[in-house]
Amino acid sequence: MTAGRPLLFLDVDGPLIPFGAGPGQSRGESPEVSGNPLLARLNPEDGRRLLALPCDLVWATTWLDDANTEIAPRIGLPELPVVDWSDSSAGDEDDRLHWKTRGLVEWAAGRSFIWVDDEIGAMDRAWVSAHHPAPALLHRVDHRLGLTDADFDAIARWLTREEEDPCPVWRS
Repeated sequence: MTAGRPLLFLDVDGPLIPFGAGPGQSRGESPEVSGNPLLARLNPEDGRRLLALPCDLVWATTWLDDANTEIAPRIGLPELPVVDWSDSSAGDEDDRLHWKTRGLVEWAAGRSFIWVDDEIGAMDRAWVSAHHPAPALLHRVDHRLGLTDADFDAIARWLTREEEDPCPVWRS
């Protein structure tokens, strides 16, 4: 990883494996997949597009290291760092804060970051804004569609602004 570049925390289920694709229906030209039929929903173009972004990719998924063995090779990603959730606390008392939020802010350690997930809510945005010193984009993906052109455009625009002004006043 490069120390000054923003991080991109990437979830798998929803963003890369959409829940809206029917059985046997893929988003790309993914080959037949033995074992887990959900892997056929991966779009092999997502890897190329993610690698083209000026950021450091990090798996932020319950797939853990399986993301490197099962997902990465199918979409053309190298092995990526993986957020270890063993020390992550649960959400807040009334469960409005996503269980990943605190762990991602801790993992970022003050670096700018993007979190791409299908379960991000208003409480997560408010908590990150109050507890993370650097800019952060919490980008919610439609779990039925997975990453779309509009999602990649929004992420690229945010990263471009980060390069031009490393301390923008807007946060998420």
